[in-house]
Amino acid sequence: MMNKTLVGLVGVTAFAALILAGGKTPAPPEPSLAPAPEPLAVEAASSDEPVVPVEVSAEARLREKALAAGLSSLPSTLIEPRDNAITPDKIELGRMLFFDPRLSASGVISCNTCHNVGTGGDDNLPTSIGHGWQTGPRNSPTVFNAGLNIAQFWDGRAEDLKAQAKGPIQAGVEMANTPMQAVATVKSMPEYVERFTQVFPEEQDPVNFDTIAKAIEAFEATLVTPNAPFDRFLAGEDAALDETQQAGLELFIGRGCTACHSGPNIGGRSYFPFGLINRPNAEVLPPEDKGRFEVTHNPADEYVFRVAPLRNVALTAPYFHSGRVWDLKEAVQVMGHAQLGLALSDEEAGKIVSFLESLTGEMPSIAYPELPAETAATPRPTL
Repeated sequence: MMNKTLVGLVGVTAFAALILAGGKTPAPPEPSLAPAPEPLAVEAASSDEPVVPVEVSAEARLREKALAAGLSSLPSTLIEPRDNAITPDKIELGRMLFFDPRLSASGVISCNTCHNVGTGGDDNLPTSIGHGWQTGPRNSPTVFNAGLNIAQFWDGRAEDLKAQAKGPIQAGVEMANTPMQAVATVKSMPEYVERFTQVFPEEQDPVNFDTIAKAIEAFEATLVTPNAPFDRFLAGEDAALDETQQAGLELFIGRGCTACHSGPNIGGRSYFPFGLINRPNAEVLPPEDKGRFEVTHNPADEYVFRVAPLRNVALTAPYFHSGRVWDLKEAVQVMGHAQLGLALSDEEAGKIVSFLESLTGEMPSIAYPELPAETAATPRPTL
């Protein structure tokens, strides 16, 4: 993805040789006892030719700067998880479970309820609505490209997508089920049992809470959004970003945003305090939510959160773990003040927003699955 900026000495010598040959590559000499031609004439000619630097475009320089700052393209295929071999059958099983609301106690809440694949991978609410119309404490992160994150949830309490899949099923404020009840629900439907037996042949009891989570992870690993304008720009397509988006990228790098938001997911790889320089107001940063401290119980982790990945961020309002900011430009200005100590002007923030809009990739095409029919043994919903 790098463009060369100067013609190297070897390239200049070869170019000079072509010029001396009248623009054609000299034919190899026929076998002969005569000595090989002296290369002195070529060397002399090349020493007379000035080395002219190849003109580097502004786009190429910006591309180099972006790569040097740690920004990179998304993979175009699924994100292979750890300790969970992916097969087409496992992906299909996971797709069914992801959309199946019967994994919840009420029978009305699925994974897709809070991580809607049709609305940017989240639910576009400040905090999600769960069992009995309860609202959760934090904004629902997008499921798209989540396999690239260092850990799952805002506080990083789940090490991978398998662990994350188990959390909401058991959370009283979300799906309010139990592992035993979820397994009993799946086992009550013969089609599910047949599919689990095929996908997990090494398991003595194929339908269990771990295999449910592994199947969901396999499907979520396919939820990648490649080929965003920014990806095409990094690949060498200069026109993929317009002038305003390029100016926004310059600001994004120059103002220091890439210190946290880097890598293929433009974030999601590290933890930082929210309010590193200036603490946001209590609405944006509720004092009762101390972030990663609730996982580690280390005072140094108070108000520390996993850095938000910015892929498709234009689709996932409202913003921050509190879900209290609906406007992306306002969110950029909040971050500039809180994390960098900068008062970004409306013009600067607007250009950065234009760049962030270039991170919207191609959404995967996902059909709603036909789910197995319930049986007399299927547990009844609890509302």
